[in-house]
Amino acid sequence: MFAILNGIRVLDLTSVVLGPYATQMLGDFGAEVIKIESTEGDMFRAVRPGRSEQMGAGFVNCNRNKQSMALNLKSDRGKNIFYRLVETADAVVHNMRTKTAVKLGIGYEDVKARNPKIVYCNAQGFGEKGPLADVPAYDDIIQAASGLAYVNADEEGRPRYLPTIVADKVAGLQLTIAVLGALLHKQSTGMGCAVEAPMFEGIVSFLMAEQMAGQSFVPSMGGTGYDRLNAPYRNPFPTADGYIALLPYSKKNWIDFFHLVGRPELAELEIVTDAVKRSENINTLYQMIHEVTPEKTTDEWCELLRNADIPHTKVNYLNELLEDEHLNAVGLFEEYDHPSEGRMRVVRSPFMMQGVEHKADQPTQLLGQANEKILAELGIDRQEMEQLKEAGVIEYS
Repeated sequence: MFAILNGIRVLDLTSVVLGPYATQMLGDFGAEVIKIESTEGDMFRAVRPGRSEQMGAGFVNCNRNKQSMALNLKSDRGKNIFYRLVETADAVVHNMRTKTAVKLGIGYEDVKARNPKIVYCNAQGFGEKGPLADVPAYDDIIQAASGLAYVNADEEGRPRYLPTIVADKVAGLQLTIAVLGALLHKQSTGMGCAVEAPMFEGIVSFLMAEQMAGQSFVPSMGGTGYDRLNAPYRNPFPTADGYIALLPYSKKNWIDFFHLVGRPELAELEIVTDAVKRSENINTLYQMIHEVTPEKTTDEWCELLRNADIPHTKVNYLNELLEDEHLNAVGLFEEYDHPSEGRMRVVRSPFMMQGVEHKADQPTQLLGQANEKILAELGIDRQEMEQLKEAGVIEYS
């Protein structure tokens, strides 16, 4: 945990992956993040594998550096507690549909009425001004709607989902940026604001930065699609004993590669020496690589390409990452003893900072684990807490 957002309090109403991934980064940066869950808990707690019903691995990996508060926002007493917290907060973050937030009484106007300087950020599936504003959305839905599943089609043209929650996590990164930008606005002007970071628009923006291609021009200079990325031979190349990722990128890289494989005549071709021609014929060049890589083992290629300073890497399986020399050298994977879940392995924050205080991360909490602490700060005594629990307004683990 880095102490760069010290003193910032964030009320986190997010669930599953998108929002929690975003607010975890805020917690990693030192913000005080209060994760407000329903009394049943975030549904992602149940996703397996896990040692207990309270926390699956995915939930643990998206919710460190947060305090868990279980609060029934459908009750008047629960809402009043939330409003009191809003008065102490710098930001409110959620990833529910706007109509749901308004119905609960926690829309922007409701929150702003309690704290005019609040930063209010939400990441629903589709932007509020569009006809799909009320449509539910999850990662698979956005991968399909955004064109990402189509771009990832198999050789027969059948669309496929990427086997990672890419839409949620990219949208989560965008939500983090939205919160940080809004907090800077508040710091410089003293005024709050509302920021919407919808998934659909966010992923289309992410995808079309390069895939807009010829449609970037008016009139059009061609269709969408970045030729290099969509080239049929753009895949890890087969070697004598596996696969290798190999990317001659510059003119020098390509010339050096063809000399390396004993084909100096290819290094003189216009599709190699001319950058525009190279771009237009990239699939042909990839096919040339494909034809020669089976002649050597992966390790042999890695040594040759390393000496020639040509970008490359072996293709890692996920399990191999845990033994990766570089990742172990930088300490990306850390082991620790979780108070309730036992010995755990975690991917630390990928950031490194100098000149900033660094504290130990706080482990992901059980449902409602911070209720007593947070409610006591609001002046609610133990007897009232018990009454709130009996009434179903709060919950403890």
